[in-house]
Amino acid sequence: MTGLDTATHHRFAEISGRRLFYREAGSAAAPTIVLLHGTPASSHMYRNLIPALADRYHVIAPDYPGFGHSERPGVDEFDYTFDALADHVDALLDRLSLTRYALYVQDYGAPVGWRLALRHPERIAAIVTQNGNAYVEGFVGDAMEPLFAYGRDRSDANAAVLRNLISLDGITWQYTHGVSDPTVVDPDAWVTAHGAVASDEKSVAIQLELFADYRTNVELYPRVHEYFRASQVPLLAVWGRNDEIFGPAGALAFARDLPHAEIDLLDGGHFLLESRLAAVVALLRPFLQQHLG
Repeated sequence: MTGLDTATHHRFAEISGRRLFYREAGSAAAPTIVLLHGTPASSHMYRNLIPALADRYHVIAPDYPGFGHSERPGVDEFDYTFDALADHVDALLDRLSLTRYALYVQDYGAPVGWRLALRHPERIAAIVTQNGNAYVEGFVGDAMEPLFAYGRDRSDANAAVLRNLISLDGITWQYTHGVSDPTVVDPDAWVTAHGAVASDEKSVAIQLELFADYRTNVELYPRVHEYFRASQVPLLAVWGRNDEIFGPAGALAFARDLPHAEIDLLDGGHFLLESRLAAVVALLRPFLQQHLG
């Protein structure tokens, strides 16, 4: 599909009365892949992947409400839950008349993506999960237990642990742990991520609401596993095997319900695209060619 405009366009759409930001590249006539970001992050985490796919695919990467360049209403104005994040992404895809697409999910992108798949299984052509969990086997306790503790008891002491996780030092660790050569990770990545989710007290309050709601994602897992078994959706799990948030057991677990899943463990951490972009793209392109066209 030569001759396509592969430039990344930076757009806004009004969804449920809120301004939602999204990146778009490639021809709208091409097969679509939707990139769903994690935290602490925004669609900025896909800034290098988007042009690597836009020659063949229509690429959409939104910022959720409260993240990145999307509108950031306070917690007293907006109910920050994973259901609400999925509602807004779902409405954006409807606005763009997208009825068939592949999903690329990472971290928070996984529970948002699972909700889309449960609502519209007929729309999902394939799934790529990059350190995006659907099984409790993937949880690494030291990183994940504070989320569940805060969900059980929203005390200041439990919040303090999570505040540290999204401090600049905490975010720096999230971007560099498990990377054999951290000098390949651009510091702009974690500085931008800090600005996207924790630049002020209003933003931190938003993240705490979502931390408290994380338990709903685990409660959803049995339905997600049933969807996998029923649909046998093509799935590629490409994982930073040194991730100390979502460990490699989370990648291997997909084979339980999707025996034909492709599973690749690469040398890297939670934000694998920052250090192993070329290796991910080398796995992603043939998978998409086979299952998305």
